Amino acid sequence: MRKSLFFILVLFTSLTFIARLFYLQVYATEPYSIYEDNAIRKVYTYPKRGYIYDRNNKLLVSNQPSYDVMVIPGEVKELDTTEFCGLLKISKEYFVNKLDRTSNYSRRIPSVFLAHLSKNDYGFLAEKIRKYEGFYIQKRNLREYNTKIGANVLGYVAEVNRSNIEKDPYYTTGDIIGKQGVELSYEKYLRGEKGIKFIQKDRFNRDIGNFNNGNNDINSIAGNDLTITIDSDLQEYGESLMVNKRGAIVAIEPATGELLSLVSAPSYNPNLLVGRERSKNYYELYKDSIYRPLIDKGLLSTFPAGSPFKIIVGLIALQENAVSEKSTIYCNGSYVYGKNKKSMKCHCGGGYRNIYNGISESCNSYFAEAYRKTINMDNEISKNFDKWSSSVQSFGLGNFLNNDLPVGKKGIIPDSEFYDKWYPDFRWGPTTNLSNSIGQGEILVTPIQLANMMAAVANKGYYYTPHIIKNIQGDSIEERFRKKNIIEIDKQHFDIIEIGLKEVYKSGTGKFLNIPGIEIFGKSGTAENFTRLEGKKTQLTDHSIFVAYAPKENPKIAIAVLVENGYYGSTWAGRITSLMIEKYLKGYVTLKKTEELVINKSLENEYLKPFSGKPFSINKL
Repeated sequence: MRKSLFFILVLFTSLTFIARLFYLQVYATEPYSIYEDNAIRKVYTYPKRGYIYDRNNKLLVSNQPSYDVMVIPGEVKELDTTEFCGLLKISKEYFVNKLDRTSNYSRRIPSVFLAHLSKNDYGFLAEKIRKYEGFYIQKRNLREYNTKIGANVLGYVAEVNRSNIEKDPYYTTGDIIGKQGVELSYEKYLRGEKGIKFIQKDRFNRDIGNFNNGNNDINSIAGNDLTITIDSDLQEYGESLMVNKRGAIVAIEPATGELLSLVSAPSYNPNLLVGRERSKNYYELYKDSIYRPLIDKGLLSTFPAGSPFKIIVGLIALQENAVSEKSTIYCNGSYVYGKNKKSMKCHCGGGYRNIYNGISESCNSYFAEAYRKTINMDNEISKNFDKWSSSVQSFGLGNFLNNDLPVGKKGIIPDSEFYDKWYPDFRWGPTTNLSNSIGQGEILVTPIQLANMMAAVANKGYYYTPHIIKNIQGDSIEERFRKKNIIEIDKQHFDIIEIGLKEVYKSGTGKFLNIPGIEIFGKSGTAENFTRLEGKKTQLTDHSIFVAYAPKENPKIAIAVLVENGYYGSTWAGRITSLMIEKYLKGYVTLKKTEELVINKSLENEYLKPFSGKPFSINKL
């Protein structure tokens, strides 16, 4: 009995061991991973980032060689930190903080310890760095901006942050990613694909050559080159006109929706955000609270549309038969409305006004009456207002336009629900929000929306989504940029409005802005400008606005110009509009006196009014 029990115990134990060994070998054994082998060093090979060209194939952005000091924290041995820090020209505090941060990320994965060594520093360090285990030098490409303009358009690149890594597993600490502009919008094309080299190490942790003769290595894939729609010559000219001014210039090709120019003023040299000084320069630009050069004002500045909005008010009134081309009113210098006999001032000079001279002389009274009749039709105020709001939004106002730019604001185009919440205690009507008729009140737009509005007017009823990409090497641009966006207005009404826009230059507010040999259609405007000073709402100098397109047949350019605190629309925005149109269509400028006047004009004193002291100047950088 005892022998049988012992035999059973031995047999059970043996079977248990056999089963366990079988499980470990067949089911539980992890396959060999070259990525987990501590005897093999993994070195990323970074691809050439794609080049960026302008619409005329002028090279704007390329690459230059750069060298990074890399660290594998788990392989770092004791070292003379004073000597090492002196060699790299860094502080001991930097050494400790950086090593802690990279260790927290991973002790086995290489991380950037010190980025962007110069060629001279690399030559000096290449041999010396080998004595410091866990550190090595890696070559990669650094961005080189072959221009001083278009910083807001091109953007910049910087090291990835934790959020970038969490969102996309492609990135590891120390990688570079596009920030702002085209660099951000088209990052997935520009970045390419990283490669990996596997380096065999001996028992003394020294590199002895490629693992498996390099058969396991993965080659990097270069990024795609891009051609953008910007005309760099026009962009440069626009930036020169906006020196010592704040604002934006947005120019669009109506036939395609391609952005010809996207000026944000003031701007900065994009090369300021390259290399070892990038962080310092970025902070200097960021802290400029007066000029805010990092904000793309063409995409992010919202302001009342002002008188250019009268174009849409007139078109909708014509479409809804609230007015006709023969309708007239008499303007005596103000428009009186409401039970309390409120008054809206008008500066058109007075007299009988129709749709044509209402536009050319920018008559507030005419468009207040047209708006009022449109909303009051059949006394269906909420229904009419929602239809009016929908028609306005069909021009691309009140939304992001679905473009390929990384930032933007919707602006505000109210509907009936908006006013129901705004005025819950009484029944509102067109006299409640009559300021909408002249682009004031609750109406807020961005410069790109106004430029797109003029592209739609130039096309007489449609627009293409504004975009900045023209061509992607090895790929095609999105179909949405080739699709027409239809406006809820019949074509014949645009023909009527066009006559008024032409009269602006013949006899109206832009009669001194004509260009020899070019027929222009445009509209001036001002936008009220308020701020809070010592807790009180204070009105500052109005913003100057001008919108236009040219020529009549097959329009080549639609443009919107905003000059903050720039007085009347024709004063500065109008002059800049004419100069930009002539520069683009002719390739040169004949209005030399106008050009000199604009370039030499500074509005710095206007921008200082809400502040004490002197403004920070980005020219110091």
